[in-house]
Amino acid sequence: MSFFPGPDPEPGNGFQCDAIERVIVPRTSDIGGFEIRRALPSARRRMVGPFIFLDHMGPAVFRSGEGLDVRPHPHIGLATVTFLFDGEIMHRDSLGTQVAIRPGEVNWMTAGRGIAHSERTDGERRASGGALHGLQCWVALPAVREETMPAFAHHGADALPVVAGDGKTVRIVAGRMFGHASPVAAASETIFADVVLEAGASLPLDADYEERALYILSGELDIAGDRFGPDRLLVFRPGDAITIRALSASHFVVLGGAAMDGPRHIWWNFVSSRRERIEQAKADWKQRRFDTVPGDETEFIPLPD
Repeated sequence: MSFFPGPDPEPGNGFQCDAIERVIVPRTSDIGGFEIRRALPSARRRMVGPFIFLDHMGPAVFRSGEGLDVRPHPHIGLATVTFLFDGEIMHRDSLGTQVAIRPGEVNWMTAGRGIAHSERTDGERRASGGALHGLQCWVALPAVREETMPAFAHHGADALPVVAGDGKTVRIVAGRMFGHASPVAAASETIFADVVLEAGASLPLDADYEERALYILSGELDIAGDRFGPDRLLVFRPGDAITIRALSASHFVVLGGAAMDGPRHIWWNFVSSRRERIEQAKADWKQRRFDTVPGDETEFIPLPD
C-alpha cells in the first residue's frame, strides 16, 4: 500500500487505566470507494516496537469488474506485512514473486535496499466482485539491516500457530505467545497476533515485549474498567501485565516488539535512519532505476510532488 497524507483526528476522552499510555484515533481516507484507516504513524506516536505504519483496509465490497489496484511502487528500509480477514490480493514484486494472499495467511516482503511491488484484485475475483478486509503494516528494519537484499516470504494459514480455548482464538503471525512461535523471520524482536474473543472471554497480555499495542477491529473491550470500541489503537506502557476482557464478541490485533534502535525518517513509501538515503531513493524512483515488476510493467505510481 502507498502512503497518503492527512491530519490526525483529535483524541477522545481521557482514560483511567495506568497501563495505557495513549489512545490513537486513525485518520481516514477514501481511495476510490475503498476506505483506509491509518493508525501509524501518528503525530502522537510514531512507532510501536518496529511498527512504523498501520493501515486498516476496508471492509469493502467490490462490484463485478471492480477491485483493488495499487500500481507498482517502491519501498526501502522496511518490511511490509499484509494480513487479510476477507478477500484476496495478488502480490507481484520486482523479485519475480507472484502470489495471492488469502485470509489467515501472511505476506512478509523485506524491501531492504530497494524493491517495487503491486497489489491488485486479479482474474476471476475481479470478474465476480467480492469483499476485501485486512491490515497492512510496515516494520522498520534495524539500521545495520536497512540495506539488506530484498526478499519475500509467504506463509499459509496452516503454517501459523493458533492457540484456542476458553473463548479465545489467537493466531500468532510473528513472534511468540503462549509458548508458540511463528515461523516468520522478523529482523528484530516483533510480536503480531490476530485475536478473536467471545463475549466475556479474557486475554492476558504479559510484559515480555518492551512496546505493545492493540488495534480493535470490532466489538468492545474492557481494560481495568475503561471501555474501548472499534478503530482505536491502544498503546500500552512498558512493564505492565494487562488483562483484556471482551464485553461483546471482539476482534483485534496485538502488535509491538523491542524499541527501534533510533528514530526513523519516513517519506512516501521510504523509511530510513538517514535522510540522505531517502533522497537517494526518491531520485532512483524518479529516474526509473528500481527493477520493474514482471507481469505488471506498464503502470507505476509516480513520485509525489
